[in-house]
Amino acid sequence: MYSFDSIDCLILNELQADGRLSRSELASRVGLSTSACHRRVRRLEAEGVIDGYVAILDTEAIGRDLDVFVEVSLVSQSEEWLRRFEEAVRGCPEVMSCHLVAGDADYLLHLAVKDHRDFERIHNRHLSRLPGVARLRSNFAIRTVYETTRHVL
Repeated sequence: MYSFDSIDCLILNELQADGRLSRSELASRVGLSTSACHRRVRRLEAEGVIDGYVAILDTEAIGRDLDVFVEVSLVSQSEEWLRRFEEAVRGCPEVMSCHLVAGDADYLLHLAVKDHRDFERIHNRHLSRLPGVARLRSNFAIRTVYETTRHVL
């Protein structure tokens, strides 16, 4: 685990809010010189604390604003079935995240789809064909109340 100081936390919070900040603007916001800020960001990247930079898309603008959460129960929780399922689920591009969970199901998937017909297509072509699936239970989001990509430091 990486050990953060207060400047690291400031840098990470600023980058989580706007990953496109120039190093000089970031340095100004956190009270460092541009070169010192650049060294810290490179160290955070090298240590794997900063895993990458992305553009967050407006799901309505791209026509994928229906969120579906699918609980997946497998026929077995053996390492082999878990591995096979996890490898295969990566091949479904509409799956935004896949979580191994404790509780009634084994996995929780988050999908971003166009509409119920699109979900039916994904269900038939991908989800129902994933290895080891015993049961799928789907929940459709009515609306997103709150969502963030920021981590508290």
